[in-house]
Amino acid sequence: MIDAAQLAALAAVLRSGGFERAARLLGVTSSAISQRIRALEELVGSPLIIRSQPCQPTEAGLRLFRHAEELALLEQGLRRDLGLKQGVGNASAVWPSLRIAVNADSLATWFVSAMTAVPETLFDLVLDDQDHSADWLKRGEVRAAVSGSPQAAQGCDSRPLGALRYIATASPAFYQDWFGKTGVTALTLAQAPVVTFNAKDQLQPRWAQLATGSSVIGPSHWLPSSQAFVDASVAGLGWGMNPQVLVEKHIAEGRLMPLIDGLPLDVPLYWHVSRSIKVQLKPLTDAVVLSAKSALQPIELRVENA
Repeated sequence: MIDAAQLAALAAVLRSGGFERAARLLGVTSSAISQRIRALEELVGSPLIIRSQPCQPTEAGLRLFRHAEELALLEQGLRRDLGLKQGVGNASAVWPSLRIAVNADSLATWFVSAMTAVPETLFDLVLDDQDHSADWLKRGEVRAAVSGSPQAAQGCDSRPLGALRYIATASPAFYQDWFGKTGVTALTLAQAPVVTFNAKDQLQPRWAQLATGSSVIGPSHWLPSSQAFVDASVAGLGWGMNPQVLVEKHIAEGRLMPLIDGLPLDVPLYWHVSRSIKVQLKPLTDAVVLSAKSALQPIELRVENA
């Protein structure tokens, strides 16, 4: 039988990235953490942790870490059913930690409100493009994901959330400099500076394809931050695809303008959750669906897969 204290030590090391930080989380000494990990490795018969900076799990360590996570979720559900509250002061020892993949724009616009609706839970978020977030589920590295794919990963369920609406925006001065004479055309989009989140971000070329029939865009600024993306657009560095909710005030007050009125790009989003713990994650799933409903467009509207 696996000792609960040993399992908690493994989970703490992998969550915090090191033995000393794990010791502080659990209120014990570093040597106690080392002894518990060593005993667990002897029980399993293989290494569980790669002693790197930060510490990483072996395949067996990851499997045990998932088991620890599932046990914490089961205990949380039992406390909820019995009306027990953990309260404050010892969250790291009892609250389950959920690793979830989510795209940066969802995090910046609506996902945090879903997190706040699920008490006594620690969140470990992995940021990735919506086209790639489900890959984390396939590798078994997260338990749920906000994804742009409707196709559920093996062992997972998928449900539609809605579409995050993007507007191609630029500052009025930038628009005048680059599009003022001939408007938005395949040629001007191929020449004008653009803001791109990272190499996985295909929103700008896909909007260009929608607008002009050509996906060719100009030289890029690389800014992997949702807020910096907006700030760069307002500052006139380039044009870019910004979530409508983040730029509607800037548009109303004249700091930004759509490149073409009435031509948004709606990106469908889906909630993927591991089937093995979907019952335990139901409170989070309910919160995600509710939060998404208040912020996203219905997927039945015009949608461009992204």
